Amino acid sequence: MLLYDLTSTYFESEPPAADAVSKKRFGYSRDKRSDCVQVVVALVLTPEGFPVAYEVYPGNTRDTATLEEFLDRIEKRYGKFRRTWLMDRGIPTEEVLEKMRERGIDYLVGTPKGHLTRVEKPLLEQTWMQARESVRVKILQQESEFYVYVESQDRVAKERSMRWRRLRRLWAGLRELRNRKVLTRDDLLMHIGALKKEAGRDFRLVNISIPKPQEPVNENTFRFSLDRERLRQAYRREGRYLFRSNMQATAPETVWENYLLLTRIEQAFKDLKGSLSIRPIWHQLERRIEAHIFVSFLAFCLHTTLRNLARGRAAGLTSEAILEKLSSIQMIDVHLPTTDGRHIVMSRYTQPEKDVVLLLAQLGLMLPEQPPPKIYASG
Repeated sequence: MLLYDLTSTYFESEPPAADAVSKKRFGYSRDKRSDCVQVVVALVLTPEGFPVAYEVYPGNTRDTATLEEFLDRIEKRYGKFRRTWLMDRGIPTEEVLEKMRERGIDYLVGTPKGHLTRVEKPLLEQTWMQARESVRVKILQQESEFYVYVESQDRVAKERSMRWRRLRRLWAGLRELRNRKVLTRDDLLMHIGALKKEAGRDFRLVNISIPKPQEPVNENTFRFSLDRERLRQAYRREGRYLFRSNMQATAPETVWENYLLLTRIEQAFKDLKGSLSIRPIWHQLERRIEAHIFVSFLAFCLHTTLRNLARGRAAGLTSEAILEKLSSIQMIDVHLPTTDGRHIVMSRYTQPEKDVVLLLAQLGLMLPEQPPPKIYASG
């Protein structure tokens, strides 16, 4: 099983000239920095989180334009095996999924909730099956694939709480605007835009009537109300997910657990953009941009290896916590002058504290022997 996803990382630099050959382009920014040029990074992981491959694309690359190339690359590099590709809903197109079925490549992909309307009627006719204590599923078999409709009670509670919290903030913001005594139409539109950004998709659950140009802002021209039909529809779909797959003889609970593995690649992007500092990129030359991302990728390989090592030997410790502990070990060079004009250089590391010694023993790591001294002539 392989996990596949994409992210973007932005530049703190001037955009390239229109005729320049560069991967630095404006595009959809996952970092909310649409004002900056960026590149798109595609990443393939194993279920344990180990990286298999990555690629750097121009910043305006669409997610759907990358998958087919990666299918060919992995097959060419590692051979043709029975693999299952796990992806988010926005990556594969219907055309690519059809090609994957023809080539015998398994997939498990999320489906947009809007797609649910197409299969909602036949799904209603299916009975719920208990997959886990708080998870139940419905299965809808099609000709060459099947849909899995999952309801998680834990996710229902979480999403419902988040939705009402956003709606309360939106409603309070709208009421505060309506109660203002002096407010122009332009100011109203600006504040509504800010509320829309904060509310996200839940903004569509409120019907808002704004004044026409040249009209004053008052209770008659500025009105808002809940869209109860949309709210009921959102209420019914909270904590429910629709997946599609062509895997054979797979238990419903296994499909759900496999899809949850996508959190591994989300965590990978957080690590790359956080402690491993893949963003922002300050370089200008293409080769330096590629080198910056390559070094970040190598650091992520070590980061993941350390995390998996700790998982089996020092459970509860993160890679960051381990590195912070080990950072107390310092490397120093001791220079000693001699009476005949030469000097001795001894490279040494400081002796680790007791808790660091215990950590190294727990991880099965050993510090190397102290290197022998070196003698240099004067000058």
